Amino acid sequence: MNENDERRTEQRLRYHWPIWFAENFSDELTQGQMSDISSRAAAFTCYDDGTCPYLGQQITARFSVPRYGPDDSFDMADFTRPGHVFRVDRVNSLVRRVALQFADPLPFKPGEPIDNQSDAQAPL
Repeated sequence: MNENDERRTEQRLRYHWPIWFAENFSDELTQGQMSDISSRAAAFTCYDDGTCPYLGQQITARFSVPRYGPDDSFDMADFTRPGHVFRVDRVNSLVRRVALQFADPLPFKPGEPIDNQSDAQAPL
């Protein structure tokens, strides 16, 4: 693919950590596996067992994101974000990859380094 075809405006953080989601958080939560995340969207995998989200569905997700400090240390920041499913890809006969766009962006860009100590201390 040509570099000019890249539409992402922000580097993504690739990591594998649990993500919990449901259409309504008063319902039973389903677990998925985070693939990558930016401040505006996340991609995760889940089993295609009837609980995996579908294209256009509104869901709420609960997840943790590593927040790296200037000395390569990190803390986990916890978030709950509503959003809509804008892509669902078939990984294999059992697993789907879901792309979720957040209704409100995260307060930092997970895939980009923190520039200075004041950024590392900023509230979430």
